[in-house]
Amino acid sequence: MRLCMFDKGGRPTLGAPSDDSVVDVSALGGGLPGDIASVVTGGAAAVAAVAKAVSAAPASARVPLAGLRYHLPLPSPGKIICLGLNYADHAAEGGHSKPSYPSFFMRCATSLVAHGEPMVRPRVSEQLDYEAELAAVVGQRARHVAREDALSVIAGYSVFNDGSIRQYQRLTSQWTIGKNFDATGGFGPDYVTADELPPGATGLRIQSRLNGQVMQDANTDDMLFGVAETIALLTECLTLEPGDLIVMGTPSGVGHARKPPVWMRPGDVCEVEIEKVGLLRNPIVGED
Repeated sequence: MRLCMFDKGGRPTLGAPSDDSVVDVSALGGGLPGDIASVVTGGAAAVAAVAKAVSAAPASARVPLAGLRYHLPLPSPGKIICLGLNYADHAAEGGHSKPSYPSFFMRCATSLVAHGEPMVRPRVSEQLDYEAELAAVVGQRARHVAREDALSVIAGYSVFNDGSIRQYQRLTSQWTIGKNFDATGGFGPDYVTADELPPGATGLRIQSRLNGQVMQDANTDDMLFGVAETIALLTECLTLEPGDLIVMGTPSGVGHARKPPVWMRPGDVCEVEIEKVGLLRNPIVGED
């Protein structure tokens, strides 16, 4: 099932996109989840209830996609765990050898920005870079999960742009500071349940485009550490909880590796598209 959060009277509202409209789930009667976080924690029963209601939705419950304002699919993930260097060609373009273990780092919720909303280039640096990434949403509490069971932990997927301030990323051996500037992480617009995609979201084309020009073009099969292996490795160390977000790394073609480097500038538009998952689009503005 495909879901989103859209604006209705200034409030985030659960919707089910279809063709050129969105079904307003709040117009379908009481007892249904009010947001994607509730669908994730509610599991298969919540998905089934929403799907049944949406299938019988009257025309009056449909809102045109044109002009729709989106909110974040998950505004406050408990944890946002990201992978660096998870595509061999991206590691190579940055001068790194193929890793034998994922380069994990964390993002915070204040770095997130919804589809259609501006990603912000900070006043302290012009080096705002794009990174097309697959985001996996955790659906159940998990610790010490075997790789063969790991995909059962994932409830669904979305699209992510891991916007990075390269200048600050390289001030320290830890990447966190360059990955957490306010409103630099595009996320959304849709949440797609795992049963709608191949296991582990494998075999999907992933692209970034800057002002319509293709900058990255790869396939999720190229990930060095797939979703299942990543879950197994993470749960050796920590407990995953419903609503946690795992951002799976980016392929080659990022701006800092180009000669000359290509940075996102105010007035630009960056798109990240993942086959069967969705298209995330964000304009770029400068910090006031």
